[in-house]
Amino acid sequence: MKRVVRRRIRLDNDERRAQLLALARKAFSDRAYDDVSIDDLASVAKISKGLLYHYFPTKRDLYVAGLREIANELVEAVTSIPADLAPIERARAGVDAYLEHITRHSRAFVSLMRGGIGSDPEVAEVIEGVRRRLFETFLKDVPFAAAFAGEPRFEISVRGWIGFVEGASIDWCENPRLSRVELRELLTQVLFEIMRAVAPTIVAKL
Repeated sequence: MKRVVRRRIRLDNDERRAQLLALARKAFSDRAYDDVSIDDLASVAKISKGLLYHYFPTKRDLYVAGLREIANELVEAVTSIPADLAPIERARAGVDAYLEHITRHSRAFVSLMRGGIGSDPEVAEVIEGVRRRLFETFLKDVPFAAAFAGEPRFEISVRGWIGFVEGASIDWCENPRLSRVELRELLTQVLFEIMRAVAPTIVAKL
């Protein structure tokens, strides 16, 4: 009987790393962290486990790298909004971009925001990094926000709203009782109600 030899596809370093990250992101989104096997990932990638460990020394390293990639994509989607929009339209467009991204990557988004390996500090830093970058973008790009830079009530309110958006979005991914448009309008309205409580005079001019 003729032996069938399975040929391995040779990829350059960047292509191989991207392949492994794509496989890992799907696996960690579909299954719990402890249920993902490095042996299985290596088999699907058609490489040895040793070669996989060359790119990612541990399963945790692979998991965190996947989370960072998801986080970067999410922030990029939200911050790529035209700067010439009116404040309320810019806020609405940012929320819409956020929801569009998580609609397409709902499993990955929930995996990112829930974390998968308990209280791991590096995972927590990735998640906090998303919040921090969104907050900094809000301060930099929203026209009326510059007037409140360094104002504690404003900063606490915006950070709290970002947390609310996360929680509402996770709930919506798992149990979508509202349409995407309805959720977008709710999140935008809550933001402006918060701003109205902090600075009613400025918000009245928007």
